[in-house]
Amino acid sequence: MKVLMINGSPHVKGNTYIALHEMEKIFETENIETEMLHIGHKDIRGCIGCMYCKTHNKCVFNDNVNEVSQKLEECDGIVVGTPVYFSSANATLIAFLTRLFYSTTFDKTMKVGASAVVARRGGISATYDEINKFFAISGMPIASSQY
Repeated sequence: MKVLMINGSPHVKGNTYIALHEMEKIFETENIETEMLHIGHKDIRGCIGCMYCKTHNKCVFNDNVNEVSQKLEECDGIVVGTPVYFSSANATLIAFLTRLFYSTTFDKTMKVGASAVVARRGGISATYDEINKFFAISGMPIASSQY
């Protein structure tokens, strides 16, 4: 079993990493393989709705999205971590997830999705919902959380 972990923070070893790393330790105790990718500091543009992906099975922009799509297909679950900016996830992460989920046509219904949202104050619920919608729209089971 393998879980893909996406760090959407621009800070490599910031609070989002700490939250994801705590989850990673639990996965290791259960003998679940993990791979953590840090994309929050990458130059990732948003989707332009060109539909290239529908005929070529990959995004027209050849960047991290196309590299990660294969990893997403091979994994059993995905954890997406993000800081909260103005009651929303990091914009780079949202551009990444939009293109990743839109451009991949394989069945995701048996992959489990989970979110790790980090904030100083408010906006956690809205951001949690924002990330989980990628999973829900794809028909994925969502691992719940608690405070």
